[in-house]
Amino acid sequence: MRIGLVSYRCKNRDVSFNISQIEKAMINCAGKADVLCFGEAFLQGFDCLCWDYEVDRSTAVELSSEVFAELRDLTVRYGVSLITGYIEKDRDKLYSSCVVISDGEIIHNYRRISKGWKEYSKTDGHYCEGTDTSPFKLNGKNINIALCGDLWDFPEKFSAADLLIWPVYVSFTPDEWKKGLLDEYAAQAALAAKDVLMVNPLDGDPVNHGGSFHFRGGRTAASIPFDEEGILIVNI
Repeated sequence: MRIGLVSYRCKNRDVSFNISQIEKAMINCAGKADVLCFGEAFLQGFDCLCWDYEVDRSTAVELSSEVFAELRDLTVRYGVSLITGYIEKDRDKLYSSCVVISDGEIIHNYRRISKGWKEYSKTDGHYCEGTDTSPFKLNGKNINIALCGDLWDFPEKFSAADLLIWPVYVSFTPDEWKKGLLDEYAAQAALAAKDVLMVNPLDGDPVNHGGSFHFRGGRTAASIPFDEEGILIVNI
């Protein structure tokens, strides 16, 4: 299976632009990837929320929405499966989630289990975490998803038979990554799986330098440059 880890620019509260970025990646990866993965909350941008539920419930999207109908259509039109983070609304609850869409169907929806996605000193019971860390199957592979802080707080819950996908939003500088943080992330990933794919979006508010990485056995097996839109394609 050829997996493209897409470190593209996204904009807070601009779903149309972010969907256009997803489509651009699908066009650029025609015939090169079976699956494309995007970072945490890529669909609306990681800083899309203001922690006022009456405002935030309009920013979050439901799986039954027209937004997801459009994403389902893209997977059919371009023949590429999609994994992307987003802010989910389910009735009166909000989650940091990650959806898997293949051949026009939603085949998996993971909800982050760690609370670091939200300003929990400000939020109420509308802002929730999930509990299920079960794997899903895609192209014959058993795959787990962990979102950002999940793998730091609960690495034991993400033991993956074949692969762990790790969408994140982490805004360290390139120098900080190079001075040891990347090794720390690779070592942490190895607590859960032999092969871990981490993808980080680019963003300008605040600045996020992006980057995509394949960690294998606790080491960085492949990566793409920071501060550039790019796609790392990994064969698993």
